[in-house]
Amino acid sequence: MPGCTALLPVVLCGHGSEAIAIVIYLVPVAALALLLRLATGVHPLFFLFTVAGTLCHELAHFFAGLVTNARPVGLTVLPRWIGRGKPNTGNGHWELGSVTFANLRWYNAAPAALAPLLILALPLLVAWWRTQSATRYGPPDLALAFLLAPQLLSFWPSPVDWRLAARSWPWLLIVLAAALAWWGWRAHWPAYWLTLLHP
Repeated sequence: MPGCTALLPVVLCGHGSEAIAIVIYLVPVAALALLLRLATGVHPLFFLFTVAGTLCHELAHFFAGLVTNARPVGLTVLPRWIGRGKPNTGNGHWELGSVTFANLRWYNAAPAALAPLLILALPLLVAWWRTQSATRYGPPDLALAFLLAPQLLSFWPSPVDWRLAARSWPWLLIVLAAALAWWGWRAHWPAYWLTLLHP
């Protein structure tokens, strides 16, 4: 599509109108997510609108912990105030949910802590599904927007999640070594070294 790459990444432009339709479908969802973010800062009652996202976020941690042997031992999606003083005084923050693990190690910390990133697939899949049909935007899409907006708010790992994921720093070395080996193979390093050893 000419001019597409000026607005969207090349990967999206490869699928042309489908990708643009998905992005357009998600614009009102993102706007609703922004409104929900602002509203939750005003009053805790608005946390009710973010329950779907919090539940998905914590379940992503929980199931990733099960799969990677991090052994989740606790899960809650009840908001609680963390800090000194009363809520919204600037001396703390709301914790919307949490999962605790009994066996968080270097090999499973990043997958368990960063699992909520997979939640972003949900709005993208729903947008793809809705844009494949010939129906117009209607009441079902409005209901879907209220379910998808919290997912856009909850897919990003919290600062605590990122700190826990940092325990998996050895994975960076493993991935770097694998990438270097793959690049060396593609650049024919083995053949080069063999010619040096056996002229």
